[in-house]
Amino acid sequence: MNSTKDTTDTTRVIDVTGLRRVYGGGFEAVRGVSFHVNRGELFALLGTNGAGKTSTVEVLEGLSAPAGGQVRILGHDPYRERAAVRPRIGVMLQEGGFPGELTVAETVRMWAGCTSGARPAGEALDIVGLGKRSDVRVKQLSGGEKRRLDLSLALLGRPEILFLDEPSTGLDAEGRRDTWKLVRELRDSGTTVLMTTHYLEEAEALADRLAIMHEGQIAASGTVEDVVASQPSQISFNLPDGYLPGDLPPLPALGVSGYETAGRKIVLRTHELQRSATELLLWARQAGIELRGLDVRTASLEEAFLRIASEAADGGEGTDDPGGLADAVNGAGTGSMTGVAR
Repeated sequence: MNSTKDTTDTTRVIDVTGLRRVYGGGFEAVRGVSFHVNRGELFALLGTNGAGKTSTVEVLEGLSAPAGGQVRILGHDPYRERAAVRPRIGVMLQEGGFPGELTVAETVRMWAGCTSGARPAGEALDIVGLGKRSDVRVKQLSGGEKRRLDLSLALLGRPEILFLDEPSTGLDAEGRRDTWKLVRELRDSGTTVLMTTHYLEEAEALADRLAIMHEGQIAASGTVEDVVASQPSQISFNLPDGYLPGDLPPLPALGVSGYETAGRKIVLRTHELQRSATELLLWARQAGIELRGLDVRTASLEEAFLRIASEAADGGEGTDDPGGLADAVNGAGTGSMTGVAR
């Protein structure tokens, strides 16, 4: 790490309050976003295409001024005080755009000439596993190798804060795992990392905290566990022959908040998984029936992401209340139906 340290705040190294970004024609890509990242933390920014992730990160990197709100990187305005911020951050863009005729080593040395306190080129390449490819021209690298080169250049200045924009795009499974290992090591050594990614598995594996963006706003944030726990767990099974959905116990008694059916298959959603599973199995035992295809599981980050994005898109409006749900199921026939209660 660089020896120069900011003493104004030893915890929050990225602080974003009410950030807005507006493009020509009045399109508001980022609409009042607020979050912070602590020193030594890995923070993931998730969202569908067009959610505002890159527009947000570009402001944090000092590449654009905000249309409103405030951004502080290591206590400084990254746009107006760029000279104070730039030497202390590393940036890995989605595409590096390096001259194809230069070798890998030449590219790193060229970049090092523009970087304060740059580490040796060989060291930067060894970190990302490109040491043996130093004499290869950039145009001859695979897509995954180019991403590794991008990362090596972002690490040249031993940054205190590392911005990673889709770091594992184009990598094979082994390359992705190697990159995850490196990013963890950087985080563990004290580097603060802000990452955007489309790979939810990547965010789940690496992030200390995350935020999910939708249409320029943050729809949910917290630890992976917090975000996943905010979504219902799932119990699915096939109704035995001769049984209808209305033969189930009242859903509130099971602690169930929502359901779906498709033919004989029932999917129950609950925020009280242990209670719901226990009550359902007790009912089945007392009735002397077997619940075939029984599957009990907590929500995944992917399920949470898709549900949060869907709820944000429709304004968070549910389709039923708990009472209506219970009435619908317990008076239902064999038709297909869906319901959600929050």
